[in-house]
Amino acid sequence: MTTLLAFLLTLGVLVAVHEYGHYRVARACGVKVLRFSVGFGKVIWRRQSSPDATEFTLCVLPLGGYVRMLDEREGPVAPDLRDQAFNNRPLRQRAAIVAAGPLANFLLAVVLFAAVFWVGTEEPQPVLGTPAAESLAARAGLQSGDRVRATSPDGQNWRELNSYPELLSRTTEAMAQGERLHLDVSGHGSQGHRSLLLETDRLAQHEFDAATLRKLGLSPLAEPVLGKVTPGGAADAAGLQAGDRVLAVQGMPILDAAGLRDWIRNSVREGQSQTAVWKVERAGRVLELEVSPKVAQDNGRAIGRIEAMVGAAPATVKVSRGFFDGLFGGVQRTWDVSSMTLKVFGRMLVGEASLKNLSGPLTIADYAGQSARSGLAQYLGFLALVSVSLGVLNLLPLPMLDGGHLMYYLFEVLSGRPVSEWWQTQLQRAGALILMLMMVLALSNDVARLTGLH
Repeated sequence: MTTLLAFLLTLGVLVAVHEYGHYRVARACGVKVLRFSVGFGKVIWRRQSSPDATEFTLCVLPLGGYVRMLDEREGPVAPDLRDQAFNNRPLRQRAAIVAAGPLANFLLAVVLFAAVFWVGTEEPQPVLGTPAAESLAARAGLQSGDRVRATSPDGQNWRELNSYPELLSRTTEAMAQGERLHLDVSGHGSQGHRSLLLETDRLAQHEFDAATLRKLGLSPLAEPVLGKVTPGGAADAAGLQAGDRVLAVQGMPILDAAGLRDWIRNSVREGQSQTAVWKVERAGRVLELEVSPKVAQDNGRAIGRIEAMVGAAPATVKVSRGFFDGLFGGVQRTWDVSSMTLKVFGRMLVGEASLKNLSGPLTIADYAGQSARSGLAQYLGFLALVSVSLGVLNLLPLPMLDGGHLMYYLFEVLSGRPVSEWWQTQLQRAGALILMLMMVLALSNDVARLTGLH
């Protein structure tokens, strides 16, 4: 129920804001708005203050909305209302009305991201656990306990880092752009302060999922303590209990949860699980237990699992900003996400990024529910991300989208005449086909992702 309500609220807010952008600028330009609708299909709520006023409606299908304006191309217009018809307004006003929807989404994202900064969130510190063997982090020389203090795309211009999610965000940006990421790191003992290079360009075509995260090898430092143990599972059969701290496996010291998870995954040899002696601390006593992980399949590869939660919650830090700093951060975050989203679209178009990056309503609903359960700040951040995506999507130069109409106006500026009705009809058909294919692909990605096929 939480997922459904969060999903409906997400769509309702984003669609209403988008359409309000069109509506508000249309009214400011003197265009008569006939209907403002959130959703499609059967009307379930209607309000109209007078016969000549705008009709506001809420429809049964919430996957979109529209603003219907007075337009001679869609029906006869009374002579005394011709100056209020959309098609009779100057080109600059028509362009402003069309662009206002996506711009409203960007403005909403700025406010939401700023609100997240103002409220502040408890986030894992940018202190890393043991990187997985052969991961990019391991190749870069990162070790357990390293704190990432700043990042740079070129090794010259550095940006300070406050939390682990911020590190993942910048890593994702570097992957989307096919660039490497320089890290300013401080460690323990002889390692001290150093600069390392993370070769994120190697994962430029990968979808950012759990498998990609393992290839990166970036995980927050967490104590090697067991959480919930599944009854009848491998951990339960070995006598392990929730709260056990793992000290060593086969005499090899375990520094953190990431190192323990890596050992468990790689405990399968030639399809057979390898039994090992675990030294654990329980209620002040040190015990030695024989553990045989269960063999499982992960993308065609045999891995080990103990069927228990591995790792205590990592240390956190509260990240918050003042009013103006938070507002600036909202603008910067909106710009960064917009740029990254547009580049991912471009890379998918030329085949340099996986089409699996395209998500649909099922994934949005799933993430909406997860973020809503995590707290207000997390949900606002999710809402901002989707708002940016909606703004960027609508600005793509595809017929039927706002960006396609802006392309019509650009042609009109350059040629001195509008696009002919014949060409508009053909382009609309092509645009509808492209959008339909995108929706089918997004839905298939959703199903594959939720069923574990991706």
